[in-house]
Amino acid sequence: MLDEADRNSIEALCQKLLAELHPFLEPQKSHTFLEEIINDSLHFVLDRPNGLDAKILKTTIQEMRAAFSVFAPYANHKKVTIFGSARVRDTEPLYAHTVEVAAELAQHEWMVVTGAGPGIMEAGMKGAGAEKSIGVSIRLPMENEANSLIAHDSKHVSMRYFFTRKLMLVKESQAFICLPGGFGTLDETFELLTLVQTGKSMPVPIVFLDAPGDTYWKQVNAFIQNELVSRELVSGADTSLFFITNDIHEAVHEIRSFYTNYHSLRYIGKSLIIRLQNPITDDELRAINEEFGYLCTSGAIERAETHKIEQRDNDNPSLPRIKFEFTKVEYGDLRRLINRLNSYYPISSL
Repeated sequence: MLDEADRNSIEALCQKLLAELHPFLEPQKSHTFLEEIINDSLHFVLDRPNGLDAKILKTTIQEMRAAFSVFAPYANHKKVTIFGSARVRDTEPLYAHTVEVAAELAQHEWMVVTGAGPGIMEAGMKGAGAEKSIGVSIRLPMENEANSLIAHDSKHVSMRYFFTRKLMLVKESQAFICLPGGFGTLDETFELLTLVQTGKSMPVPIVFLDAPGDTYWKQVNAFIQNELVSRELVSGADTSLFFITNDIHEAVHEIRSFYTNYHSLRYIGKSLIIRLQNPITDDELRAINEEFGYLCTSGAIERAETHKIEQRDNDNPSLPRIKFEFTKVEYGDLRRLINRLNSYYPISSL
């Protein structure tokens, strides 16, 4: 154990190193976060971690740095992540179904992100094409290389840990299509639902896509309804977080229609700010308050001017906005509110 004098010396050393690095960090927008990363890393080293703990942290940082680098050039591209089994053969209808839905999304300028393995992951990349595919593979004894469509592409990153891989499969995408799969696919799907349900991830369109004649997701939904909703382990409104279909055009429509009027959201203080592609009328605002006013902890849903923080961050300052003090509980109903906002500008009218 370190005595107080040693701890004080270590703290002084950390502060000295940060002071020397400060001129290189200050010009960067995120310099405060960078200082905290360096400070925590220094203290971690001086905490005398065991070999396994040090290896985990080292590998995590290396993997996240590599993944951020792969995704950075495509930050302004729309991306959809496709989850599904690695065991589906290219002769199965589900494989062809995946190729087709990925191809249609690519035609609408969506990039496709997958786990870069065989089966459904390969089918998604085949449909999207190499230029519109990004792969995040996992190193496993039985699946140690990415599929041939992405293996030697600069848009591929290989990871050791599932948690870093899942973070990148979720973090960068604005939509998700979940196809049938095993434990891994269900793990990815339910973690995604948990993130959106708890507000840890932004609202996004989540499509459960079956092949025609298949009942995989209908059976999963039956379990959710019969065992989770009925016991009040999740809210009935939480089923609004996903959309089940076996029709490719319906799947693509669900994704595209989510962004016909809704643009993005962020919190500023107690207010949830929702940015819109188009303004809403007085009648529409009145109807929204009548239907969704219960989502406010106080006050009402109202139009908002661009906040000075959004101006500072250049965070879509020209878009129209609404704001309210959200309960931060009913995220399924927040999704329903977004659907209502989108209903004023359906795809067919654009």
